[in-house]
Amino acid sequence: MSTVDSFGAKGVLDVNGTEYEIYRLNVLEGAKKLPYSLKVLLENLLRTEDGANITQAHIDALANWDASAQPNTEIQFTPARVIMQDFTGVPCVVDLATMREAVADLGGDPTRVNPLAPAELVIDHSVQIDSFGNSQAIERNMDIEYQRNGERYQFLRWGQTAFDDFKVVPPGMGIVHQVNIENLARVVMTREVDGVNRAYPDTCVGTDSHTTMENGIGVLGWGVGGIEAEAAMLGQPISMLIPRVVGFKLTGAIPSGATATDVVLTITEMLRAHGVVGKFVEFYGEGVGAVPLANRATIGNMSPEFGSTAAIFPIDDVTLDYLRLTGRSAEQVALVEAYAKEQGLWHDPSREIEFSEYMELDLSTVVPSISGPKRPQDRIELSKSKEQFEKDVANYQSSKGTNSAAVATADGREFELETGAVSIASITSCTNTSNPSVMMAAAVLARNAVEKGLKAKPWVKTSIAPGSKVVTDYYEKSGLVPALQELGFYIVGYGCTTCIGNSGPLEDEISQAIQDNDLAVTSVLSGNRNFEGRINPDVKMNYLASPPLVVAYALAGNMDFDFESDALGQDAEGNDVFLKDIWPDPAEVQKIIDASIDTEMFTKEYGTIFDGDERWQNLDTPTGKVFEWDENSTYVRKPPYFEGMTMETTPVSDVEGARVLLKLGDSVTTDHISPAGSFKSDTPAGKYLIENGVERKDFNSYGSRRGNHEVMIRGTFANIRIKNQLLDGVEGGFTRDFTQDGGPQAYVYDAAQNYQAAGTPLVVLAGKEYGSGSSRDWAAKGTALLGIKAVIAESYERIHRSNLIGMGVLPLQFPAGESADSLNLDGTETFSISGVTALNEGQTPKTVKVVATKEDGSTVEFDADVRIDTPGEADYYRNGGILQYVLRQIASN
Repeated sequence: MSTVDSFGAKGVLDVNGTEYEIYRLNVLEGAKKLPYSLKVLLENLLRTEDGANITQAHIDALANWDASAQPNTEIQFTPARVIMQDFTGVPCVVDLATMREAVADLGGDPTRVNPLAPAELVIDHSVQIDSFGNSQAIERNMDIEYQRNGERYQFLRWGQTAFDDFKVVPPGMGIVHQVNIENLARVVMTREVDGVNRAYPDTCVGTDSHTTMENGIGVLGWGVGGIEAEAAMLGQPISMLIPRVVGFKLTGAIPSGATATDVVLTITEMLRAHGVVGKFVEFYGEGVGAVPLANRATIGNMSPEFGSTAAIFPIDDVTLDYLRLTGRSAEQVALVEAYAKEQGLWHDPSREIEFSEYMELDLSTVVPSISGPKRPQDRIELSKSKEQFEKDVANYQSSKGTNSAAVATADGREFELETGAVSIASITSCTNTSNPSVMMAAAVLARNAVEKGLKAKPWVKTSIAPGSKVVTDYYEKSGLVPALQELGFYIVGYGCTTCIGNSGPLEDEISQAIQDNDLAVTSVLSGNRNFEGRINPDVKMNYLASPPLVVAYALAGNMDFDFESDALGQDAEGNDVFLKDIWPDPAEVQKIIDASIDTEMFTKEYGTIFDGDERWQNLDTPTGKVFEWDENSTYVRKPPYFEGMTMETTPVSDVEGARVLLKLGDSVTTDHISPAGSFKSDTPAGKYLIENGVERKDFNSYGSRRGNHEVMIRGTFANIRIKNQLLDGVEGGFTRDFTQDGGPQAYVYDAAQNYQAAGTPLVVLAGKEYGSGSSRDWAAKGTALLGIKAVIAESYERIHRSNLIGMGVLPLQFPAGESADSLNLDGTETFSISGVTALNEGQTPKTVKVVATKEDGSTVEFDADVRIDTPGEADYYRNGGILQYVLRQIASN
């Protein structure tokens, strides 16, 4: 804990007779003009100043922040807590369990490996939509979830008992980010330190990129890789540069007909075009007070889609009202108000704040929109969606495909499945299910549709997966559940489902027709991600839309549809019914919300949030401080990161004789690098499981097997839609294997194994925005375990770049304006990278020399930028990774 208080900031705050130790910001002259987000960081530095890692100079640099300057000052940010979901959380706990053994091997005390900051894990990523469109769907899906994931859940229950300050929210309770804003987030933390009750801002990093949802309630935090999260749990600060802050002014009001989802898609498009990667976005101005908390949370949630680190709203009366509604105690609400006002964190639209850049949106200009067919930032005005679809579909139809196929299902349905058919319509993802305005709008639209006699098309897989049980409570109280069910929208589970690719299989006959005819079909979801290959392997084109539009597309049945001129069906009198005839009236929606939601729903559902159902309570749970690994487990295995590790670091070396494993284009996401969805028996991961006695039906998903490095390394670069430019016109996890004559096509994993056996290091060449998307630690872990020593890209998304360093992989950048193609590199070259060894002398080189030798002996030479951006990152790289660095720290103390 802090032993230094250079500025005399320590003081006392009295809240209704209770005293709290605080670190006052007003001792620093420049603090007043800082944006909200930087004030939170400044308090963090004042409270953690130790004279070594966090010094008076760091605090001065932040207090005297130059809004116009490019980031160049490194600071150490210490998050108050860490939040995880199960896909990324399982490998975190696996790593902590492995670290306990490694500390013992190095002569330390294994029980010293414990979260030093509160850590909470919500199991929400595992439920899959196997059953749908019936009242038994939710129970059936949960039964299957436990059958598939029992081993992982036993392991997490062990972690809950073995580690201090670590809590698990069992399956079936909700989605991590919705549970966070509705219950886990404190907004202002309290903790006893040296016998004194201390209050400080709630800051929270999470192992999921949409952790930024908490920004909507004034909590500063963002998604980090599981690797960084583990370090944060173990008390390591997060190294970062003081960022630029973009001030985003909101004015006006959302017009009737548009929704919060439309606002978010508009902001996503604006900010992605402006360029906010690595920056904070902060909302300010008179209009902020008029933005409901649920809309703030929806906007904050989409921060990764703009590319910003955070997208935050300050604390105000709207925040306090939300805390009261969701059942926070009167004492907590009083503390949040008093602390925010005392520290200048309370929103005052009249106060002059300096920002690095300024943007503005008049909410009254927002129009109904969707995004697709493969990126969240590709917004399409609903009125132009048919026209845009007809342009885009040409990229997804193959010459051997057809435009339609006759389908007859086992239950007697017969229909023609056509190009553009909406095969999935899913109300999913905390982005929207946390927002009553759009959830209730979907229910009212369903009621209006049923009253007109409309039905969902028979080929649409319909579902609702709320982010918390409160949604079900207010749906039931509103009386609108029967209308949703009439259209096939039954609740299928409480988890991420379709948004993370757990859409479950399409019906066999539909899937077969799509595959046999190579049909380009679509999905529509109220999620935040629609990347290629993510939602369902049969679906080529994916669209994001508001919950009411998800219902509307289930009625339309095809993306090749104009809601203004095409009728959704006919009423009892035979009159055409259009979307405008059933679109919900916002005033009625609000009236139903006011009558249907109350605080008691939140206190009831969250009062038992950690208890779980009888399935959870009846799990056979291992005991002991060190985990007993099961050699036969195909879910949880001890990873090899620390094998042969000593207390001394091994000097870093230059790269010689490297081969290119993949040459990739722009916007390669962490989904492309480490897919989370299903996989087939003929893939390396499938073959591994079959060899280990697992039947095809029990494969589960890549995401669910993240605790097994053997599966995950085989799944790295295995997305069915990834395009490796070493091969011509081939999609999927393939490359050329230059250990064989002629460099024949091979699976990426198989080629990497051959390179490893030959002692050949590997590199990856990539384009712009490499590693965008989810904060997926396995995208970096798998990269490292395949033997890749360096990635050379045109630009990186923040989280993946830092994760590569966290796994000992060198992120390099082509010189400005250059690319693999402009340098005439085709990936058949042999690479050497020199100048890396300067890191052994404690220096981080700005550039390193890259020489690519072609097969004819000619060379291409260039200086690549070294994207090790901070001294802290350099320390991690020198240690071979962040976990090795932390492990040596623990073992040496």
